[in-house]
Amino acid sequence: MNGDKKSSPMIVLAGPTAVGKTKLSIALAKAVGGEIVSADSMQVYRYMDIGTAKITQDEMQGVPHHMIDVLEPWDTFNVAVFKTMCEQCVTEIYQRGHIPIVTGGTGFYIQALLRNIDFTENECNTEYRTSLERLAAQKGAAYLHELLQEIDPVSAQAIHANNIKRTIRALEYFHLTGEPISRHNEREREKVSAYQSWYFVLTDLRERLYACIDRRVDEMIERGLVDEVKKLAAMGCHRELVSMQGLGYKEILAYLEGETDFEQALDILKRDTRHFAKRQLTWFRRERDVIWVDKSKFAYNEEKILGYMLEIIRGKAPNTEKQTMKE
Repeated sequence: MNGDKKSSPMIVLAGPTAVGKTKLSIALAKAVGGEIVSADSMQVYRYMDIGTAKITQDEMQGVPHHMIDVLEPWDTFNVAVFKTMCEQCVTEIYQRGHIPIVTGGTGFYIQALLRNIDFTENECNTEYRTSLERLAAQKGAAYLHELLQEIDPVSAQAIHANNIKRTIRALEYFHLTGEPISRHNEREREKVSAYQSWYFVLTDLRERLYACIDRRVDEMIERGLVDEVKKLAAMGCHRELVSMQGLGYKEILAYLEGETDFEQALDILKRDTRHFAKRQLTWFRRERDVIWVDKSKFAYNEEKILGYMLEIIRGKAPNTEKQTMKE
């Protein structure tokens, strides 16, 4: 890779949870000589395999994967750490003459990488962040979310009340800059990509997506999610850790600690995962330069979907202007 990012190719394959990104990303990587970079806020953690639907070695089919199993569950991980680590991975992929394929559902992480957002100015004050974390532990996530509602209702609408990490980030940004982070995010969306990029978002009919989510949760339970959470708890992982606030972990932990029964925990996990998928799609709809790939329009034929994407990457497909998907 030369020094100009703009001439460096990067493929993004994003989309909501359980839509089928993993299988398609492997086929895409094989077709273009790519290596996969995970843009997932949970798969970075070791020992958290079932609840994150982490890809297995067999499923990788020899395609190199990055940003998976790189941190302990108690390590600090946020968008700034992601961007720093990810850029190092991307640089090494270019040095090997390959193309990075950024795959995942964490839209803010993808935006940070593509738009080259600079977080250094906001990383110097940890005292306020610590005070917010302490406040969350004492008064709960809902209290913190109410504080956000007062200063930035747009962000409060977009961030789930239980997402302490993102709530704290939004409060911290306002504290440091005096500006709502929602306004900052709108500006960042207007930036052009720092790379020669193709930003695909895989989607499906809502009822099919929700059915896939429910089925995936059932499969996680069958594969041993409860035992996985038990082992993490035995290692000292508790609900105040960012990693343990992830979907699948906080719900099962609540069951193990007697706050809910098993069926309640399962229902809550399915419901919250569906809500999460809806929020992911809302994020991607707001992004610029997105190419939507609706599986239903290809009759769920994986080869046709891959062929369509490859035609766009190679500049051969008609009517492939980057678009915005409506609700």
